Amino acid sequence: MAPRDLRTRLSRRAAKANIFLPQELSERLIAYFELLSRWNQKINLTALHDPDAAIDRLLLEPVIAARHLPDPSPGGPVRLMDIGSGGGSPAIPMMLATPGMGLTMVEVKARKSAFLHEAVRHLELIEARVETSRYEELLSRPELHEAFDAVAVRAVRIEARVLRTLQAFLVTGGALMLFRGPSGPAEPAMVVPPLRWTRTVPLLESLQSRLTLLTKQSVPRGT
Repeated sequence: MAPRDLRTRLSRRAAKANIFLPQELSERLIAYFELLSRWNQKINLTALHDPDAAIDRLLLEPVIAARHLPDPSPGGPVRLMDIGSGGGSPAIPMMLATPGMGLTMVEVKARKSAFLHEAVRHLELIEARVETSRYEELLSRPELHEAFDAVAVRAVRIEARVLRTLQAFLVTGGALMLFRGPSGPAEPAMVVPPLRWTRTVPLLESLQSRLTLLTKQSVPRGT
């Protein structure tokens, strides 16, 4: 897709979804999408068969989701960990829409991780880092425990044991952000303490996508 066509499509899709994109954000989203498209010709990062659906899913849905990031911990910017980052969405568009955000992307596959490193370099994402690892393995690093205000999850099978693992990376009051499709109840059945379901909000009507927010509660001393 030519840059001019991409710019027109992005503007049209954003208008349809009632999303205002400042020019700088629009240009950076386009730069990311172009890089993703080039790499996608060599390695399978994500499905880009329908340009409009790709723009909605990979760019606009994360921009909307970024509005639901929790407030940052005192003394610093909001810090996001993204699990199974793959081609960089939703993590990178969320970061582009949230100036100053700190980002850690977790991706176990080396080729996809190489793309993420290149995206960080190409887009000059100074506060972004890539961990080429399974998220379970990161539990062995104490500096990552309760180090993030939010953890984002898309295309990862959600089970109670997964939630127990992921909550360890969240500060008290932090949010686990689950990207979901149209099916299933608003309140997931597998939520386990110290996580509590807060709300489920619609993202893009064209995708019938939703975002479920689980908040980490404080654990009473002695429990």
